[in-house]
Amino acid sequence: MSRNKRQARDLVMEIEKREDDGTGDLFLEGYFAIFNSDYELWPGASESIAPGAFTGCISGDVRALYNHDTNLVLGRTGAGTLELREDSHGLWGKIKINRNDTDAMNAYTRIMRGDVTQCSFGFDIEAEEFRDNGDGTCHWTILKVNPLYEISPCVFPAYKETTVSARKEDFENIQKRQHEAWQQKMKSKIKGGQ
Repeated sequence: MSRNKRQARDLVMEIEKREDDGTGDLFLEGYFAIFNSDYELWPGASESIAPGAFTGCISGDVRALYNHDTNLVLGRTGAGTLELREDSHGLWGKIKINRNDTDAMNAYTRIMRGDVTQCSFGFDIEAEEFRDNGDGTCHWTILKVNPLYEISPCVFPAYKETTVSARKEDFENIQKRQHEAWQQKMKSKIKGGQ
């Protein structure tokens, strides 16, 4: 899987549930992505999101889904029922829950009870940085997300294994290229020394 394909990440939600006393509207709000927080892809490989990574991509028509299910839309920026902003802590969002939507109310109730505590977001990577720590470990920093497709409160965040497989394949390719470069350098030294 290419790093240029759609990605998803999961994390524990920093979400508050609240009711607007004036209107009776229900909201889910909080952080759907946190900056500079290491996410372990597999032992020895991690990833983080740099501040500013969402700049420019939250103005698109982003959806709030439940469990990444496109049939369970909780909100949408284009409809004014999902608000997103980026601050120094991460990607903050506020979803206005539709009381007339049974699925949305069920999702809200599950989150309120603490039965659903994780979230995920679907995106493409426009720019990233790779660091080989030289000790068998590595780290990716996502510098720019574009586009951001969706945010999702999730029971089991989707695509985790696919994402890890993509990163692992990237890492193996980097290691292979480094080994090939080392071999080429050694061959040149041997030829130069003769």
